[in-house]
Amino acid sequence: MSGYFRQDMLEVPDGARIYFQVHGEGEPGMVLCDGLGCDGFVWKYLLPDLAKRFRVLRWHYRGHGKSTVPEDRDKVEMLHTCQDLDRVMAHVGMERAVIFGHSMGVQVALEFQRMYPQRCVGLALLCGSYGNVLDTFHDDTVLKRAFPLLKKLIEAFPAPSARLIRTVLSSELALKVALESGEMDKQRIRREDVIPYFDHLSKMDPVIFFRSLGSLAEHSAWEHLPHIEVPVLIVAGEKDSFTPVWLSRRMADAIPRAELVILENGTHTAPLEQPKLVSEKVQGFIDQRVLPAFAQAPAKSA
Repeated sequence: MSGYFRQDMLEVPDGARIYFQVHGEGEPGMVLCDGLGCDGFVWKYLLPDLAKRFRVLRWHYRGHGKSTVPEDRDKVEMLHTCQDLDRVMAHVGMERAVIFGHSMGVQVALEFQRMYPQRCVGLALLCGSYGNVLDTFHDDTVLKRAFPLLKKLIEAFPAPSARLIRTVLSSELALKVALESGEMDKQRIRREDVIPYFDHLSKMDPVIFFRSLGSLAEHSAWEHLPHIEVPVLIVAGEKDSFTPVWLSRRMADAIPRAELVILENGTHTAPLEQPKLVSEKVQGFIDQRVLPAFAQAPAKSA
């Protein structure tokens, strides 16, 4: 990894302060968009590989990690997320980039490309859906049906909810259940790689989490997929129960010339389970499809 590193906070017009890091040097830029309730744990192996050759922007959504929320706590929807990313990219002087997304980050990347096409030279979509995530979670609608009641309870009792969630997620039991239930590949995942996820999620404001999830449930980029003209790589886990693999196949069929990679036995945390293979596929995609297109396309005013 290049020795260049910068971290800072950017205050956006509505008062939220967005945390970001910049690693490495080289164009085009690479932007890493997290999943819901995450602060970057899934990029542990891919980030340093990318930063050996490119400038990489890692950032936290409002209400996630070190980023704050504005006084109006309803402003955690997809629109605000994409506006935040545009402002952070402008702030660090990253005019164009490949937008990476994991889980929720896939929706963010797709919506960002729709809103700011001039900033996007490629999409790398890992283990995520194009939208309406509660409709397909575990290939069932049970969470969608339960969501209104859960959200109402969280909103009505935020402090007790936070204490309960913190207690459950801080225990060894949470990790054991995730491993034994097949949500992660226990043969490949390293315990130390997923503990940061549970730690961050246990400390997150549950009201912000559920409001963000509500925005994801209502958002879909499906109608935009046929109009995407930049190179697209889709990486799916064969055994991903959060975003079933058929969603990735459907997305690949809808996006012109999209490249689909299905990781055998991969789950929702496939970038941590099979880091070398994921990095190899990503680097090949960048070299073979993104860089030639980037060299031919003139920079556009952002």
